[in-house]
Amino acid sequence: MRRRWRCPAGAVLPALGPPRRPLSSCHVTGDGYKASPPAPRAPLFVLSHGAALPGAAGVAGSPAAAAAAPGFAMGTEGARALVERAAALTLQTGNLLNWGCLRKKCPATPAEEVRDCIQKTLTEWSSKIGQDLNQEILEVLECTVAQAIEKINPEERDELKVSAKLFIIGSNSSSIRDAVDLACHALGVAQLDSVIIAPPPVEDGTSLSLEYLQPYWQELENLVQNKKIVAIGTSDLDKTLLEQLYLWAQVKPSSNQVNLASCCVMPPDLTAFAKEFDIQLLTHNDPKELLCEASFQEVLQESIQNTNAHEWIPLWLLRYSVIVKSRGIIKSKGYIMQAKRNAS
Repeated sequence: MRRRWRCPAGAVLPALGPPRRPLSSCHVTGDGYKASPPAPRAPLFVLSHGAALPGAAGVAGSPAAAAAAPGFAMGTEGARALVERAAALTLQTGNLLNWGCLRKKCPATPAEEVRDCIQKTLTEWSSKIGQDLNQEILEVLECTVAQAIEKINPEERDELKVSAKLFIIGSNSSSIRDAVDLACHALGVAQLDSVIIAPPPVEDGTSLSLEYLQPYWQELENLVQNKKIVAIGTSDLDKTLLEQLYLWAQVKPSSNQVNLASCCVMPPDLTAFAKEFDIQLLTHNDPKELLCEASFQEVLQESIQNTNAHEWIPLWLLRYSVIVKSRGIIKSKGYIMQAKRNAS
């Protein structure tokens, strides 16, 4: 019979031994569960020329911790110098599921999520840049949180569906190939399973037309023919424009997203047409303008203070997701964007 011991209030128990080394994860092997080595505490941030700079000690992915670090101010000075002399900027958030700081709160809207992700990535990146103001001038900056980057295991590729939605902001159809190439490189895959393009921006007072949409769709068709994309889709097209695109296109749209904020019920004519031509109708809650020029400049100014944020224009934004086919769960999600500097 076992005896139970009660500890008097206020008593201090002696240590039973040294604390165990923390384990980051475990995986199943033929012999059972095997512990994986703990993840490194300090992230690495990579610039476009390939130089890796060690991150300061602290909580990975925490802008507050980075701001409290002794070298934060000097790192910001170095980042500001790079930003003010670069011609373009590419930002990758990596897998948002690896960002502990984003798990603590749920953004109310997709636009808030984009803003938070860009700000945290820029803050982390800038805090790790050296303070040498005479360092090498980079034509294209790569702002990346290295510990959040997660490439797909080739052995698992067939079990996963890699989808993306592309938002053209301040560019034209020529940027579509750049966005797809960067997404493939970031995820370590040869092709994307599905790409949906949001309606390209049009001038005030004009509406989206087939003629305006054609160069964007032709670029997507070229990527399908080059086996960079399997299927392509549209977003927010009504029945008339979707039908015009379907009849004109060589590679037919496989899907069309509908924003339920503007219509609580799928339009009957759109539903009938999609059913007849085997087009999948999906829903989304993205705003008409997910990231505008003013919003990006504001985030850039907040992240790297006293920089010439007004010179920077976002070109495009790509949101990707990696889904386990058999279970329907999201394995990875992130954003990639590109901006250019218009120096006056």
